[in-house]
Amino acid sequence: MPKLTTTQDTALSESIDRLPVAQRERLQKTAKAMQENCAAPSMKLTMKDKALHIGFEADAVEIATLLQLADIGVTDSDFHSGLLGHIACLGSQGQKIDSTASNFVMAVVRSVEPRDALEAMLATQMGAIHAATMMMARRLNHVDTIQQQDSAERALNKLARTFATQMEALKRYRTGGQQRVTVEHVTVNAGGQAIVGTVAHGGGGQNKK
Repeated sequence: MPKLTTTQDTALSESIDRLPVAQRERLQKTAKAMQENCAAPSMKLTMKDKALHIGFEADAVEIATLLQLADIGVTDSDFHSGLLGHIACLGSQGQKIDSTASNFVMAVVRSVEPRDALEAMLATQMGAIHAATMMMARRLNHVDTIQQQDSAERALNKLARTFATQMEALKRYRTGGQQRVTVEHVTVNAGGQAIVGTVAHGGGGQNKK
């Protein structure tokens, strides 16, 4: 966010003061959260001699790199370099550079809070699939023929289903693939007294209480 001049800062403060109390409190809460955000600086992509170069919006590259390692949940520099290259390529097409696109995918990875390399890779794929999904949704809104519409719809549906599958895969991986189902049952004895019990089914078998 660009730094505001004194005049702009005063005008902004006056505008905030005119807001309802609930909105002011919400703004203050959001501003505090942004100030406490310790994420790595954004990436800055440049093209030099037909080669894509990755930098950071920061003076100390070493510090930015360490923060980014923490963001993606790994300590392997080779893995980080490779994953960073994959993400950077999502923001480049030929000589065209779009650092915002790559930084968005990195933000997706950061929001997932990966705990290891596999989660970092899956989160990166989720960010890429989401970006492709939005591209196809935009294309679907600008079709000229039925054939274009059918093609865009098929691609959009496949991408949307893929993203849902990725979400489920991440959930299963984090829970170890285990699922617990609790079934309530009622037993009525000959004397007419109902006994309520719980049967719990886990990944390793059945336990009855």
